[in-house]
Amino acid sequence: MRISDVTATTVTLPLEAPLRHSNGVHWGRFVRTIVQVFTDEGLVGLGEMGGGESAEAAIRGLKQYLVGHDPFKLEELRFKIANPTASLYNNRTQMLAGVEFACLDLMGKYLNVSISQILGGRLRDRIPNSESCLGEVRTIDQLVQHATALRNEHGFRVHKLKGGVFHPDYELECYHALASTFPEDRLRYDPNAALSVEEAIRFGRSIERLNNDYFEDPTYGLNGNRRVRQNVRIPIATNTFVVNFEQLATNTLTPAFDVILLDTTFWGGIRACVKAASVCETFQSSIGVHSSGELGIQLATMLHLGAVLPNFTFAADSHYHHLSDDIIVGGKLTYRDGCIDVPTGPGLGVALDPDKLAEYSELYQKFGGYPYDRDPSRIDWFPLIPNDR
Repeated sequence: MRISDVTATTVTLPLEAPLRHSNGVHWGRFVRTIVQVFTDEGLVGLGEMGGGESAEAAIRGLKQYLVGHDPFKLEELRFKIANPTASLYNNRTQMLAGVEFACLDLMGKYLNVSISQILGGRLRDRIPNSESCLGEVRTIDQLVQHATALRNEHGFRVHKLKGGVFHPDYELECYHALASTFPEDRLRYDPNAALSVEEAIRFGRSIERLNNDYFEDPTYGLNGNRRVRQNVRIPIATNTFVVNFEQLATNTLTPAFDVILLDTTFWGGIRACVKAASVCETFQSSIGVHSSGELGIQLATMLHLGAVLPNFTFAADSHYHHLSDDIIVGGKLTYRDGCIDVPTGPGLGVALDPDKLAEYSELYQKFGGYPYDRDPSRIDWFPLIPNDR
């Protein structure tokens, strides 16, 4: 089996509302690029990555690396596309991820087994998920109502307050309100590194007695978070500052974070995340799975990843519940008791809906992308540090 062609199609999927964060806002939609890798045997593998015209052009530019390649030879492909020098100068990590997803999907379809079987066999059949709240929710009552509605509809028992939007004192009130409303549930706070070290220490100490999973990216950088970790008795997590093996080595030698949140696109694929999880298992560091605004294709990679990792102990991060639709056959995957079943079909176990792909590609052509670091409701706002949030 050889790769005969590769295509990339950018889509935009509506959200239930705009999602604000410390660095800007998702403007009521996620933009993703869908990768399809074709073979000379008629099989098609699916991939997904952060979207836009530049992503499409980048994937098209990889044809010279991909056409004629055996999709089973993933290590060779990794060095072709994203060896350390190429990745440094060309930032090909996410492109490698999108192509790797598709190649693993092809391998599974060719062998008639799921990706989790290829990766060593699943240890669990359902993956628990957290819900992310706040976004455009403004008042504490609205926040509690929103989280309660998500809990009732989807069964979530883990609640993540996406912070760094309002003043830390107000978000501290919000967090305590969630803790009071759901005393048996788990909590997470993620200000996207917007807090100063001293603000982060003060905030962390104020929530130490709550039912916390972890304090995610409280401040900027390895050293800043190392200071927070030394002064707060809550596990410190990151999806931002440890996203490659060099950073993982640094964190292992001089820990700044207790929990590494693996992202199948940020790390360059599912297999890189499995390798990173093995390092964490060796040194008794905890892991989780990060959500980067994925659709059903990348979500499937996250589910297969969670299924095979022995040290996967936290509910997976999730923004999937914010989506109004998906581009996979059958529509959105379903939450049950806060969990999503790991797909059982060959490869990723999900199929692309060509009508949905065309519909949301057309929607992208209509609306285009958006600047991630701007807020349409605050025209003069920029994510300056420090800023008034």
